[in-house]
Amino acid sequence: MARTAAVLPEGCRLTDCISLGVVAKTFPIEAVRSVLEETGKQSIRERNLPAHVVVYYTIALAFYMGMASCREVLRCILEGVNFLAPEGKGVKITGRGGISQARERLGEEPMRLLHDRVVLPLVRRPDERGARGSFFRTWKVVSIDGSTMDVADTPENVEYFGRAVSNRGDSAFPKLRMVSLVENGTHVLFGTRMGSYRDCSEQVLAREVITSLTKDMLLLADRNFFSYDMWEKARATKAELAWRVKTGLVLPCVKRFDDGSYLSKIYPSHYCRQRDKGGVFVRVVEYTLPKLSNAEGFYRILTTILDPEKAPADELAALYHDRWEIESAFDELKTHLRGARIVLRSKRPDLVCQEFWGFLLAHFAVRGLMHEAAMKADVDPDVLSFLHTVRVVRRKLPLFIAFPPSGHKDVASEGPG
Repeated sequence: MARTAAVLPEGCRLTDCISLGVVAKTFPIEAVRSVLEETGKQSIRERNLPAHVVVYYTIALAFYMGMASCREVLRCILEGVNFLAPEGKGVKITGRGGISQARERLGEEPMRLLHDRVVLPLVRRPDERGARGSFFRTWKVVSIDGSTMDVADTPENVEYFGRAVSNRGDSAFPKLRMVSLVENGTHVLFGTRMGSYRDCSEQVLAREVITSLTKDMLLLADRNFFSYDMWEKARATKAELAWRVKTGLVLPCVKRFDDGSYLSKIYPSHYCRQRDKGGVFVRVVEYTLPKLSNAEGFYRILTTILDPEKAPADELAALYHDRWEIESAFDELKTHLRGARIVLRSKRPDLVCQEFWGFLLAHFAVRGLMHEAAMKADVDPDVLSFLHTVRVVRRKLPLFIAFPPSGHKDVASEGPG
């Protein structure tokens, strides 16, 4: 039976009906329009690809990294929209130049602002369904770490991002550097900051990232991030800290506790330590693990939790190794979502940054869906497969048809009889 022509609400364009299912649910059109208006990037005149559509399109790019053509990605996510159109009057797929121009008009800022507004920890209370693995006693457990991503090998990207240099030579691709917090129980990456590999160290980026901490959190960090200034900046957020430090750090014992930990002080400089000026009390937990290959067996953890009854030494020692959850989250982002041995496709630094935020938004959408499933089943999100969820979302994206973002009522349409 022939298809009956779809009827669109007055003033609604077909491209307004674009929907990415879980993506549109995670990032409502109201939030998208808000950041576009705030950054001055909303579309002033009618275009084939208005700004809000480009936002969703940039997120969708993350789900189709194996598809070389940007135009083919747009065709995939417009399939459902074209089903709404009368016979022979579907949406014309914009050419590669049109897509590039639309992305240039959008820029990086709206994507970054949308990330900062929406990408937040998902678990609120330790007693809620789906919160398993998210809390240590009363604190939400989060970790901080850095990573890198390869970007397209173009002169502009090399100039802006730089390459990794080693005694074996330069890296094959230029790289961007990122530092993130992760909600350990859900693997949500939040508070992320990125920059060029050459000009931004992890410590520089971390100073911005830790401002996303809140007083209900317990932050785990590796020894690479410790300094007196960084410790104080993190402590100012009122979050509790449990950081590994280097064995060479001087930590005199002020008081020994029954659980084996001890009270000590850290100082901003050697001069202050000698004169006992400006010191901050910390609790030190030291323990040894059997050496595995070349791994070091001795660990020294500093914590702001000075009362051993609130966080016994053995429990903190066991908890610290949950810091590796962030490595699993990075693996999801770089291997399962992006794909192994695949680089970001954008040829220019501004579009690389835009694409990067699209990746983080896509990862959050997937993790949000998994959290919702874990809550319904009351299971640990770790038992769910990230890769399987990505495959389901990728398979379903072209099938979703949403209500027009302008807020019109349902679009009346009738499928094949």
